Amino acid sequence: MAEQQKTRVAVVFGGRSSEHEISCVTAGSVLSVIDTDRYEVVPVGITRSGTWVLAPSDPARLAISDGRLPEIGDAGSELAIPFAGEPGLLEVPADEAPRALGRIDVVLPLLHGPFGEDGTIQGLFEMIGARYVGAGVLASAASMDKVVMKALLAAHGLRVGRYVAVTDRTWRDERKRVLDDIAELGGVVFVKPARAGSSVGISKVGDASDSDAVIAAIEEARRHDPKVIVEANISGREIECGVLEAEDGGAPDVSPPAEIHVAEGFDFYDFEAKYLSSSSLTIPADLPADVTERIRRTAAEVFEAMGCEGLARVDMFYGDDGEVYVNELNTMPGFTPSSAFPQMWAAGGLDYAALVDRLIRTGLKREPGLR
Repeated sequence: MAEQQKTRVAVVFGGRSSEHEISCVTAGSVLSVIDTDRYEVVPVGITRSGTWVLAPSDPARLAISDGRLPEIGDAGSELAIPFAGEPGLLEVPADEAPRALGRIDVVLPLLHGPFGEDGTIQGLFEMIGARYVGAGVLASAASMDKVVMKALLAAHGLRVGRYVAVTDRTWRDERKRVLDDIAELGGVVFVKPARAGSSVGISKVGDASDSDAVIAAIEEARRHDPKVIVEANISGREIECGVLEAEDGGAPDVSPPAEIHVAEGFDFYDFEAKYLSSSSLTIPADLPADVTERIRRTAAEVFEAMGCEGLARVDMFYGDDGEVYVNELNTMPGFTPSSAFPQMWAAGGLDYAALVDRLIRTGLKREPGLR
């Protein structure tokens, strides 16, 4: 009897965003647990310049070592995407003719931030007719843009905090009005790139009316994105939930909630506090049963309101006023074993390897084209 053909999974990671290294760490973790008896893995790295290369499949080369984060270099064979025939990849060696690497059954895009989590690469997969894991073009783009996401969620009746959007044009042409609007937020504000993640480029400003501090924070955020969001502080507890598309086509599944405890010495949950410190999670969060249910219900409502697929992490505040506020939505959350998303699902009875397998199976069910 002929050996059953393995499902071919292209694991895509790296990318052009400021979250390049975190994407590599995520990929290393996934490659270490993916079931190679069932899946044939094609590791695809995207360099900072946007070149696609055949990447190393050794998870150890994609781990944080001595505090240094991994990245994709130009050492691998360059890859190209054929835009005709079945979804696949071409290897383009330097001194040889291109050769086909064969069909790709499903793509697992482990990319964070712009040019990966924002609908751009999802659009590419749609164009070539490839199945892929995660949210589609619109949901990815709208969820990545914190301004658009908050507007859509508010339109669905979900509670979000007060904020001011700062576009490239308004910052250039209407700066005084923008600063006045920010001052009206009052008190502590957080200044963020509107379309970045992993807490990159975020600043905490102690007084919204301190224009010098606000200007400096906006300029720092603009190093990562010309569109910026300034959010009023919400006094309360930081809570997260993981959400997965249901395997039976029903309502999404929601993990137990986690509460973030920022490590001592950090003002807020910034990049170093998140990845390079002793910040911790309590899973499940110590909350009254009715509050836990309300938070989990809110996470499911966010997932469906934004049209998400596959997976997402919903970041919320349980405010001191007793309300649940939606803060952010991540359609490809951090995915190392120490990340919140896998830990929440492990607490819910779905271990890391089983979680990866479920995502691949969900992606395989997804038919190319409109749904």
